[in-house]
Amino acid sequence: MSKDGSEASFRDRAFAFLQSLLPTRALSGLMFHVAQFRLKPFKNGLIRWFMLKYAVDLEEAEWTQVDNYEHFNAFFTRALKPGMRTQPAQPNQFSSPVDGAISQFGPIRQGMLFQAKGHHYSAAQLLADEELAKTFWNGSFATIYLAPHNYHRVHMPCTGKLRSWAYVPGRLFSVNPSTARAVPGLFARNERMVALFDTPFGPMALVMVGAIIVGGIETVWNGRLTPPHRRNVAPTYYEPMQPLVLQRGAELGRFHMGSTVIVLAPAGALSWKHELTPAREVRLGEALATMAGPTPTKLQA
Repeated sequence: MSKDGSEASFRDRAFAFLQSLLPTRALSGLMFHVAQFRLKPFKNGLIRWFMLKYAVDLEEAEWTQVDNYEHFNAFFTRALKPGMRTQPAQPNQFSSPVDGAISQFGPIRQGMLFQAKGHHYSAAQLLADEELAKTFWNGSFATIYLAPHNYHRVHMPCTGKLRSWAYVPGRLFSVNPSTARAVPGLFARNERMVALFDTPFGPMALVMVGAIIVGGIETVWNGRLTPPHRRNVAPTYYEPMQPLVLQRGAELGRFHMGSTVIVLAPAGALSWKHELTPAREVRLGEALATMAGPTPTKLQA
């Protein structure tokens, strides 16, 4: 089959099989350290190669010159210029947490999320918590893929108070569309960070999914979660040390190399925009859905 979101092709399956043979944790850990090298000729050459290969435009970035970045990782997690992404004027709009492309979105049907044709996975597996998954039974979700050229910081799609969060160990497959078509339960198998927020429409889960060559996942409340890429760690939800309320548009974390973000909402909480379709590119702050209930107000810490 073709690569337009239909069934996995032979090439898709071959790519997934190759990944299963690779020492993905070691490769990802190595890339994290390489990305910290400060030797100017090396880091500048690596950044320029990456910009050429993936057509990266620095005009929107806070720093537009390669020399301004102390290492490749600083370039990859670069900030945007102030005002480059704005939030919707209406307070009841649920906005995109990232720059990326819609992978899939829609209803969570009896606890199951759609990944690609022929592939579904459960919210319980994704969140690593059976009871928490019941909160999103027959709710809705959106999966957004961040390509290498995208801005790689993750922001709040609505105002939320952090209730708890967990690190969930797992594999490090690629999360590109090809692998999503070929690997069953991809997002529930990969390493990830799950954060649960209380929002004006009720609970919201936001999942940052790790991937091959993703050198690290970082949050504003805990700093760097990975590396190391741990194996035999039981997923445990932790409450924040201090109350933390993040307003819509506030940064909540970042990827050190690219990956995927998944958001989950309860039944009836979100009405997705009619213009949304799989593979459609979205930008941070773009309205994705209307939130149910009264006009949201600021939450108190």
